[in-house]
Amino acid sequence: MIELRTPAEIEAMRPAGRFVAEVLATLRDETKVGTNLLHLDRRAHDMIRTAGAQSCYIDYHPSFGASPFGKVLCTSINDAVLHGLPHDYVLRDGDLVSLDFAASVDGWVADSAVSFVVGTPRDEDLALIDTTERALVAAIDAATVGHKIGDISAAIAAVAHAEGLSINTDFGGHGVGRTMHGDPHVANDGKAGRGYPLRAGLVVALEPWFLQTTDELVTDPDGWTLRSADGSRGAHSEHTVAITADGPIVLTDRSFLGVD
Repeated sequence: MIELRTPAEIEAMRPAGRFVAEVLATLRDETKVGTNLLHLDRRAHDMIRTAGAQSCYIDYHPSFGASPFGKVLCTSINDAVLHGLPHDYVLRDGDLVSLDFAASVDGWVADSAVSFVVGTPRDEDLALIDTTERALVAAIDAATVGHKIGDISAAIAAVAHAEGLSINTDFGGHGVGRTMHGDPHVANDGKAGRGYPLRAGLVVALEPWFLQTTDELVTDPDGWTLRSADGSRGAHSEHTVAITADGPIVLTDRSFLGVD
């Protein structure tokens, strides 16, 4: 069921968006060559505890997960792009890191993701990250009253296709509210003018993610981490966005923290 939020409810979602933005900004700043993924998860766990927030991940067990996730942060490295289960891995020079984090504050959820390189970057990795970020901007720009879900999907796809990328539509954006994943599904490819009409009060997580040379995924033995089928690298950018009569509001915007 697709739920629409009142202006007051959207205001009540702002603390969750701000908290998720703060956690990701902090973790990005602290993630370096030599950082262990388990340390990042513990750091996020500490920030959740200090803020009195609740993790959306730790007990999460959807049909595609082998077991409850058991951590509070997704850490996807290099050819992993989604649902990366934190494990005992020390980041190396040039690793492409995607951090995905969702939390609930006062009963409202926000969800966001960021990708970056630690140490010496490869040009192709920076280009891939830039593509996801530009696709996210295009998606947000299309998230206006009077458009349809397909307009968001088509805006994302146009950016990816211009860079010669193929697109997987199994995982994409989704409704956000009292729970992390709800209707509608927002695929990263679609036809403009098609699908659910966008109305004021709809809150969605928009999340372009792409792989460099494939659109096929394989699942790690951990039952969660999704990697490219050909070993090429992936990147992922995501914001929680409220659609209002005055335009989209990026609830997980990090610019107030002096970061992108």
